[in-house]
Amino acid sequence: MMIFPLPIQEPARLSLDLTKPGVAVSPMLYGHMTEEINFSYDGGLYGELVRNRAFLDDKKQPAHWSAVGEGAYIGLERSGLSSARPIALKVRGAVANEGYWGIPVRPSTSYKVELWTKADASGPIAASIESPDGSTVYARADVKGVDGEWRKLSAVLKTNQHVMPVNDARFVLRTGNNRSTWLSQVSLFPPTFKNRPNGNRQDLMEMLAAMKPRFLRFPGGNYLEGNTPKDRFDWKKTMGPIEERPGHMSPWGYRSTDGVGLLEFLIWCEDTGAKPLLAVYAGYTLNGQHVNAGPALQPFVDEALEEIEYVTGGPETKWGAQRAKDGHPKPFPLEYVEVGNEDGFDRSGSYEGRFVQFYDAIKAKYPHLKVISSTGGTDPIGVKFPITQRKPDLWDEHYYFEAWDMMGMATKYDNYDRKGPHVFVGEWASHDTVAPWVAGAQAGPTPNMKCTIGDAAFMTGLERNSDLVKMACYAPLLVNVNKGGRQWSLNLIGYDNLNSFGSPSYYAQKMFAENIGNRTVTFTLSGVPTQTQGDKHLPALFASATRNTKNGNLYIKLVNPLPTAQEVTLDIVGGHLGREGTKTVLSGDPKAVNTIAEPMKVAPVVTSLHDLTSDFRPTLPPHSVVVLSLKIVH
Repeated sequence: MMIFPLPIQEPARLSLDLTKPGVAVSPMLYGHMTEEINFSYDGGLYGELVRNRAFLDDKKQPAHWSAVGEGAYIGLERSGLSSARPIALKVRGAVANEGYWGIPVRPSTSYKVELWTKADASGPIAASIESPDGSTVYARADVKGVDGEWRKLSAVLKTNQHVMPVNDARFVLRTGNNRSTWLSQVSLFPPTFKNRPNGNRQDLMEMLAAMKPRFLRFPGGNYLEGNTPKDRFDWKKTMGPIEERPGHMSPWGYRSTDGVGLLEFLIWCEDTGAKPLLAVYAGYTLNGQHVNAGPALQPFVDEALEEIEYVTGGPETKWGAQRAKDGHPKPFPLEYVEVGNEDGFDRSGSYEGRFVQFYDAIKAKYPHLKVISSTGGTDPIGVKFPITQRKPDLWDEHYYFEAWDMMGMATKYDNYDRKGPHVFVGEWASHDTVAPWVAGAQAGPTPNMKCTIGDAAFMTGLERNSDLVKMACYAPLLVNVNKGGRQWSLNLIGYDNLNSFGSPSYYAQKMFAENIGNRTVTFTLSGVPTQTQGDKHLPALFASATRNTKNGNLYIKLVNPLPTAQEVTLDIVGGHLGREGTKTVLSGDPKAVNTIAEPMKVAPVVTSLHDLTSDFRPTLPPHSVVVLSLKIVH
């Protein structure tokens, strides 16, 4: 029997020409988008551990609170502290709060209790963090100073070094059986990121900061608009002490405390090194209500101008002085303002008039600001909404596609009209087989490696075209993985109340943001195999390359969607490889996901490269995202 050898597939060839300067890479390219979905703030990033702290989640009963002990009583009364806190909880005996799927307990940790309370007899309230049955007390302290007047009181609970971490504890207040006590607000905070008062959870903020975000788009998303006008993000109601914030319904089916208000968003930017990208309410809500351009819209335009003044104004301005009074004298470095969110869904056709009114007012008072239209490209129903009366500085494009189609999007911007507005890809994500708004809470909660391949392929196109695509951010950003904690199936970072993890797509984004130059590199990619799905064909290798012109570093991103390894030949014109470099590889089975139990199942592996020569041929593992950081010498 004769055996004939199979033809050898020549490696794909990446030819880089350093003599031809590429385009400038946008310094704002990779950032974050956030909104209150999947318990992203309350029960997520926001440090508050008490759920329904102001007793406003349910009008009929004290949701997430329960009486403790025989003969104990709790009930809601309309005798609260203020119009922002109209409800009080009357307690006899003891009451427990279950938190957001439990209260997390860690060793050697201090928890600050703050509550507004009064009683018909003086005496302390015993505060404790306990096991669900009360048999184990992890920390305890007395809240002193309770009498017949509403008072804000505090105490500190501290666990000892021998406590084992648990995620199912409860928070208990023992008020005494021989008196009635009223609570108007109850708060419990663990240590926060950078010890910010009313601050954010440490591990999640560390993960966000590690992505080196250039901007944060806030407050949403649908969260900006709300289901009805009264449920929009009304920034003035999110300011000041937390007991003065009435809160509102999130469009995702639960109440937002507004503990993360406008100032907290801005401090979040500061703490992660991101610049604020402020979205302002533009007169449209998710139930289809809208305000026509003209006098009826003007109050919302004025409100947006005041909001911008709060962010950027000096101490001589009304709202800049208010920001200073709120604890942040220094203005924030705002450069971008987006008018509305996904206003392509407004079938009334009112957005163009609304946009023009906002655009003209913002440019008149703040000519340096870049104004973004929310109707760029194609809306989710497939209809284009160009702005013709005013040319936006950028327009916002959103893409949620199956991973195969997202790979096809890698070339979308290669031949895009450079005369049009610059592009902000303000929401995007790949999914596997079912769209995330269809799968909802039944799938996910985070993307698998197949999705990550689609995401990374798309990002190579964003980098290559960053003269046009100035900013991009994945969405949604955060998800509480507990049952009942999510409304969207695919999200970048998952957590319960004690632990957190990044999805494979999180690591791909981190790899791209950490390894990027200031100029693109002109290249050709030849000898690339083809992948086929049905009658559709796509290349089976995706690439981008950027260079730091100051230090000579060259960054090459390569995405291999095939189930087999690929070798790539590098040709470099205009320079030579230095001897040292690194190779970062993210790879795994297409169905592989990270979880609370296996947070690093798919994670990057960094290898140091030594003694590199001109015949260096990197090998790309199956289903992989590879980033090469190389040095160029002349």
